[in-house]
Amino acid sequence: MDWGTAMRSAFKAALLAGGIALLAACGSETGAGPGGADGGAAASGDAAIASVAGMPEGPLRVADADLVALYKQLHAAPELSFKESATSALLAAELKSLGFTVTEGIGDAWVKEKSMRDYGEVRPGVGGYGVVGVFENGDGPVVLVRADMDALPVPENTSFPFASSVVSETWTGVESPVMHACGHDMHMTVWVGTARRLIAEKDKWKGTLVMIAQPGEEIGLGAQAMLADGLYSKFPKPDFNIALHVSAGAPAGTVSYSSGFALANVDSVDIRVKGVGGHGAYPHTTVDPILIASHIVVSLQSLVSRNTNPLDSAVVTVGSIKAGAKHNIIADEAELLITVRSYEDKTRQMLLDGIKRIAEGQAAAFGAPAPEVTIESDYTPATYNDPDLTARAMKAVSKELGEANVRAVPPVMGGEDFSQFARTEEKIPGVIFWLGVVEPERYAVSQTDGMPLPSLHSALFAPDYDPAIATGVDAMTSAVVELFRD
Repeated sequence: MDWGTAMRSAFKAALLAGGIALLAACGSETGAGPGGADGGAAASGDAAIASVAGMPEGPLRVADADLVALYKQLHAAPELSFKESATSALLAAELKSLGFTVTEGIGDAWVKEKSMRDYGEVRPGVGGYGVVGVFENGDGPVVLVRADMDALPVPENTSFPFASSVVSETWTGVESPVMHACGHDMHMTVWVGTARRLIAEKDKWKGTLVMIAQPGEEIGLGAQAMLADGLYSKFPKPDFNIALHVSAGAPAGTVSYSSGFALANVDSVDIRVKGVGGHGAYPHTTVDPILIASHIVVSLQSLVSRNTNPLDSAVVTVGSIKAGAKHNIIADEAELLITVRSYEDKTRQMLLDGIKRIAEGQAAAFGAPAPEVTIESDYTPATYNDPDLTARAMKAVSKELGEANVRAVPPVMGGEDFSQFARTEEKIPGVIFWLGVVEPERYAVSQTDGMPLPSLHSALFAPDYDPAIATGVDAMTSAVVELFRD
């Protein structure tokens, strides 16, 4: 029994044990017909699973065996951000075999200059490994299809027989196990499958297809690197950009999307609160930075509750507070690390200005020196799905997959640097959609029994890869062909 079959059997058993079969079993005669009691229970379990909202309708699609093999190969050999040398070479070779004109190393100079500027060195293997493939197929629009290549510094804990055992060093020098815990292996596999399908069916479209494999998405810098290296000037300028991302909360066989804002602005802010340290028994002789930092944390909550329009969205999360080393010593400094999320640019600026104002105001109230507030310059902008483009693409996907398997969903507060491709002076419209990858029975259990699903970036993230690959290729191909009809 393969992994997928074993998982399906286990989850059906869990559904039955939890009594979910009763949802569909009322009025049925257990044991009637071939298979007896076991057959009736299994049928009831299948019916209960199918009745869960959000489940795919119709049979699951089956991926080409060579695409499944490619997925396993990519999953087993992940590479970290700006170290995607073997991965990019593999994807470039695939495009060359299909007849694309391929350029490699896009963004290399930008990456190395940034590494020297920020860290004083370029570590071995670090570079810009962007790949651009161009296929001209007569007069028509230029459509850019993007996939990201990098993995995460996460130790894999799935049951896949092809699980990663790779250990590597990040571009900043931190050694870690490596895993494709955000689905970029799936993105690349679907990207390859889409390229193959489009070339095989090139009589169905006219125009120029630009396939790009982007490095460094997980650190929010890869799109910048490729754009800075002339993505829109050295190669055909696209009329449309399109991409997909796996969803850890939707079943395989489905696609979901957001029109308008899809993902958020993502900013990182560091605050160094300065005080005057001393003995914990004599606090009156000190200026306690931990007390000041605590007031800052509490006051920051008003930025969302009282300064943000209730119809808008914002997040200000203090993810880390560090100070001191001993029970009876008041520290000289405290450090806060903050993530800030928003959709509208004006809301983003209000939050950043407010963080600085609150930090400085609280320090002044306690008679402390002004704090150091550092806003990381390399932020990830919000991803905005052009509504007209989204409607066109998703109509085509719905026709391919069935309307019941394509759903509109609210935007999320995660970040994606696909947004950068629309943030240039060219203002090229784009759309990124979600590809469901959760094994359907497992999804059903989570919806009925509250069984938690592993999230993106989890060591347990294990997509139901075969139907997800097939669905992704069919969805992306249908969307791209539609855009060539412009």
